[in-house]
Amino acid sequence: MFTAVGYSRKASDEYDERDWTDPADDNTAYTRSKTIAERAAWDFVRTEADDLELAVINPTGIFGPLLGPHLSVSTMLVKTMLDGDMPVAPRVFFGVVDVRDVADLHVRAMTHPAAAGQRFLASSGAMISFLRTAQILSDHLGEVAAKVPKLELADEQVRAAARTNPELRAIVDQLGRIPVVRADKARDVLGWQPRDPEAAIADTADSLVRLGLVAS
Repeated sequence: MFTAVGYSRKASDEYDERDWTDPADDNTAYTRSKTIAERAAWDFVRTEADDLELAVINPTGIFGPLLGPHLSVSTMLVKTMLDGDMPVAPRVFFGVVDVRDVADLHVRAMTHPAAAGQRFLASSGAMISFLRTAQILSDHLGEVAAKVPKLELADEQVRAAARTNPELRAIVDQLGRIPVVRADKARDVLGWQPRDPEAAIADTADSLVRLGLVAS
């Protein structure tokens, strides 16, 4: 996951496969666990199983059509907006990749001889803000997306609200931050060609509506 790559600040805020999140930083338990787990996998192959080949895919936010009612953090964001449970948007940016493209990249990493021993970032374009996500949903779904946020909160407002809201407290460090995620390696080495991020978000919304998971 990108959480194992880009959740420690650096001067350029530009990330590729050489970067690691520092588990000692003040991140969430989820972020630390992803970093520690990947480190452990590489250590195991290096010290205990050098006859095994390991390749790791590090995707940003995974969107795209759902197979059922179980939601990830990323797809829950779309549902929250469509349900009207996010009246205004914090100024937070995130990477997008379609779940079908993540699956494709896994297959390529398992079958391409150049993938062994490599990490591959998976992100399909520039970072997208919460407000831009809402705009994509509105443009795609029209009245079905009438409840999505139309305004963006100032960072100072989010910080003030985060003093009593644990969910907001978890995103304070991400406010206004626009990381640059370099996924060129997956394209150049494995020939990976991901979908447009706006299409991934739109397809997420379509599947939520189709499955009856959006509040009426």
